[in-house]
Amino acid sequence: MQPILGYVRKNPLAVLLIGLLLAIVAEVAAWGPLLVFVFSAIAVIPLAKFIGEGTEALTAHTNPRIGGLLNATLGNAAELIITIVAIRAGLLELVKASITGSILGNLLLVMGVSMVVGGLRHGLQTFEQRQASRNAILLVLAIIALLIPSMLSHYIGEPNEPRVETLSLGVASVMILLYILALVFSFKYAGAPLSHKPAEVALHAPAWSMRKAFVVLALATVGVVIASELLVGAVEPVVASLGVSEFFLGIILIPLIGNVAEHLVAVQVAVRNQMDLSVEIAVSSSLQIALFVAPVLVFLSLILGNPLQLIFNQLELVALIAGVLITVLVSEDGESNWLEGAMLLSIYIMLALVFFLLPTHLIQ
Repeated sequence: MQPILGYVRKNPLAVLLIGLLLAIVAEVAAWGPLLVFVFSAIAVIPLAKFIGEGTEALTAHTNPRIGGLLNATLGNAAELIITIVAIRAGLLELVKASITGSILGNLLLVMGVSMVVGGLRHGLQTFEQRQASRNAILLVLAIIALLIPSMLSHYIGEPNEPRVETLSLGVASVMILLYILALVFSFKYAGAPLSHKPAEVALHAPAWSMRKAFVVLALATVGVVIASELLVGAVEPVVASLGVSEFFLGIILIPLIGNVAEHLVAVQVAVRNQMDLSVEIAVSSSLQIALFVAPVLVFLSLILGNPLQLIFNQLELVALIAGVLITVLVSEDGESNWLEGAMLLSIYIMLALVFFLLPTHLIQ
């Protein structure tokens, strides 16, 4: 009992694992879709954290190149699983909204909160300007890649036509290639886009054996799959009962659920005056979503029988452009303070208000 209590004290989020059991009971006992949704959402938070810790443990047992590749591919595993389950259920708009929400959440919410709390405690904070510039270029390229099929596909044909699907697949292929090139560059040059700090600078670098890391990763992944099935299955009844849009759930709630643990780490290292690492966590996660997760989902959707196209609605595109633009402007000088963080947060809050109030029939 004492070891369990000691572990919980060190990892308070582990308590939320009870959410998985409650979600299963709520589903079996027919407690209602809202409780199923809430409990399964709670369960994803610690499970995502365990996936992150397992990845860090494996990284510590490998060389820097393999470790960087593990971090770059498994960094958003929980959210990738949720979106795959949503694609299988045919909730394609939810998936695209969650992609948009993940990018915005990392750039505006996480970086904003990190700059506010770090700035209030330490005043002016600095991070490497060259790396910020490289990341900014990649972010702009990622948004341009999403804009091309979204804005130009109607010149080629109607949605779901073969020519439009070919465009989406072609753009997705180029995005994955760009991501691979960025990884290769990161392996060769320290401080490059998508590069990762050594495991020992992490807040809770786990001293796990490789076997334990694999077991934790496997169990956490299974847990996320179960929680995701329950979560996605409850989306439509929850939308109907609460009167909120599926778009709002996808763009605000689901990205927060899948990335809470990582978000907390970014904020905590900012408090410790490690702004380089905080910015890296936020921006690298956004780049992974835009350049890796989104295009991979396009190909996986073909296998699952519900083709996903990289065609986003105008509201999503405006939000993405605004988010990337303000992030580039704030980070270009390699310095941050609490006021700049407040600027990022203000954009996120305004966008979230629009997403919440927007009638479902206007989301096209």
